[in-house]
Amino acid sequence: MRALTWQGTGKVTVETVPDPVIQEPTDAIVRMTSTAICGSDLHLYDVLGMYLDAGDILGHEPMGIVEAVGSEVTHIKPGDRVVIPFNISCGHCFYCRKGFFAQCETTQVKDQGKGASLFGYTKLYGQVPGGQAELLRVPQAHFGPIKVPDHHPDERYLFLSDVLTTSWQAAQWADIEPGSTVLVTGLGPIGQMSARIARHLGAGRVIAVDNVPERNAMAERNGIEVLDFDKVDNIGDAVRDMTHGRGADSVIEAVGMEAHGTPFQSAAMKAAGLLPDGLARKATETFGVDRMGALRTAFDSVRRAGTISIIGVYGGEADPFPMMDLFDKGVTLRMGQAHVKQWVDDILPLLTGDDDPLGVDDLTTHRLPLEEAPHGYDIFKKKEDGCIKVVLKP
Repeated sequence: MRALTWQGTGKVTVETVPDPVIQEPTDAIVRMTSTAICGSDLHLYDVLGMYLDAGDILGHEPMGIVEAVGSEVTHIKPGDRVVIPFNISCGHCFYCRKGFFAQCETTQVKDQGKGASLFGYTKLYGQVPGGQAELLRVPQAHFGPIKVPDHHPDERYLFLSDVLTTSWQAAQWADIEPGSTVLVTGLGPIGQMSARIARHLGAGRVIAVDNVPERNAMAERNGIEVLDFDKVDNIGDAVRDMTHGRGADSVIEAVGMEAHGTPFQSAAMKAAGLLPDGLARKATETFGVDRMGALRTAFDSVRRAGTISIIGVYGGEADPFPMMDLFDKGVTLRMGQAHVKQWVDDILPLLTGDDDPLGVDDLTTHRLPLEEAPHGYDIFKKKEDGCIKVVLKP
């Protein structure tokens, strides 16, 4: 089969690799019909190469048609149309029973001290081959795959794999109350959907922060107020001016380590990615090379006794939090990988009708053949050609 493989920092190529096969009775093989590029894939592309080997297959936002199932997989069968959650969970362990599927004990990567395995996401999370390929082996398929209807194009359901469920969790964990004001930092795919979901869940006002014209325009046509941080001297002051001097009731931090930090932090991230693997891992895990601009905006902009929901991915030990200010303001922090299947039953009914209450149909900007995946990574990274979300078609 053909698959998108990591070959080094800033280099991915589509190669011919062996077809996956059933290895366990809980496996399935799914032929990909759509598979997206995620913002966190860019972390692998640029920064986290010390946790990858040349030839690793990337991608964790897949859907397709079931081709084969193991003997213990009964809820799906060949021919079914399914979306695959990005985290791999068993459904029956201690954490899964509590709905914390991103912490599944069965697939935890214990030798790295990490939670549940993820598709296509480094040695830290199991080095499981990902979904930017023609075929995908799905472990724990007795539980994970989400069966979806045959009507509507793939993009109506594809984002259940990550974007929709991650954004739904971000909004749920933001403690949104009817009529409240929500600030969203960053208008990539997660920020776009978090803002729309916040409004769907009853926020009276949703304000978002970004500086990319195409992202801002997409948010505005979906009813979101936008602050361009290239045009506003201080986002926190601007938000307080819009909220009777208090700040936002809730903040969803949807940027992560792609935040625009200081020149030193930016250089540190790039330098860490170029070190030999052992030294790079130590630098990332110990010295702290995450850029904190979006987090600082969140800390500054939230009102006293407000809530910050951190859904942007951080790959290193970030700079120390301003604990005195956070304590003084009485801020609640929630964060973590999305527990995908915890939210599916809430979201799926919103996708199956002829209407589109979450605006899912207005997210994908580029649809490319799998063979053009390297081009997709390039324009996504550089924010060129109006690129906000790339969906690959194997």
